[in-house]
Amino acid sequence: MQSAHIPFCTRYLKASASKPVIELLDEVGLLDSNVFPDSCMLNALAQRFYDKWSAPVFKDQGTFDADEDRYYETIINEDNTVPTREESWHDLFNALVWLQFPKTKKYLNTLHVKDIVSYGANPRTERRNRITHFDECGIVLAVEIPAPSFKNDQKNQKQSATYIDNKLNAVDVTQWLNALANHQWHDVFIQSRSVWHNQVTPFIFGHANLEMMLSPFIGLTGKWLAVPVAQGFSELDKWEQRQVLDEAMLARLNELNDFNSAPLLKPLPLLGVPGWHNDQTPAFYANKDYFRPIRVNAKPTIQLPL
Repeated sequence: MQSAHIPFCTRYLKASASKPVIELLDEVGLLDSNVFPDSCMLNALAQRFYDKWSAPVFKDQGTFDADEDRYYETIINEDNTVPTREESWHDLFNALVWLQFPKTKKYLNTLHVKDIVSYGANPRTERRNRITHFDECGIVLAVEIPAPSFKNDQKNQKQSATYIDNKLNAVDVTQWLNALANHQWHDVFIQSRSVWHNQVTPFIFGHANLEMMLSPFIGLTGKWLAVPVAQGFSELDKWEQRQVLDEAMLARLNELNDFNSAPLLKPLPLLGVPGWHNDQTPAFYANKDYFRPIRVNAKPTIQLPL
């Protein structure tokens, strides 16, 4: 079903949408809404979750002047306003990503505008294509990195050891990420399944992915970005995690040359993430048309080593 025909209906969503969609709408208090959220509701959510909301406000598309012809990213930058189409799942999820990661979204907008000023709005630069790809289909993997052990810091060593002891079946996340990058799906989804939501916590950043997860289908794929976070991240509540990750993403993107360098993002079959699909049998993971082997001569991502 195309998202334009999907009703904002709790019964439909609980029966059909993927778990991340249901959980996100529930967290922000929209799952049981009997009307499609408009910009007023979205702005109210921003005020509810932040003591001081400094990111752009949301404005219904229908309230703009008929002769408005500025580019979308330019409007956001100049007016501190996100044009939001009424009753659009795509734009609703875009707003909810802004709500979760406002600093990163604002930074991406700044990068867009820098290129627009330098090269014009059309055609898009290679960097803007990469930013857009991440903005639409990005999956952020918050990767917990144990604190470094200093030779004379026995307390730190003890804390690190306790952390590992508490993570049953803890694996080397560097090896795990290499396996993910090389499409070793059995290793990352089955053999080291416990890594997910513990050592590595996934977040859907791409609003197009959220939209497609309203009616999940075999073939649904995102593109992952690994972001180092401190040990214990998975034990924080979800909104604390998002605040930490929002800051960590800024540092990570800067470290990776702000999308100027490639290849960067790597594919992730979203329905394979533990808990994100209701049919994760061995036969499901054996589907090589979905869980595809890596292409011969595929270039390694510049993300690794982490």
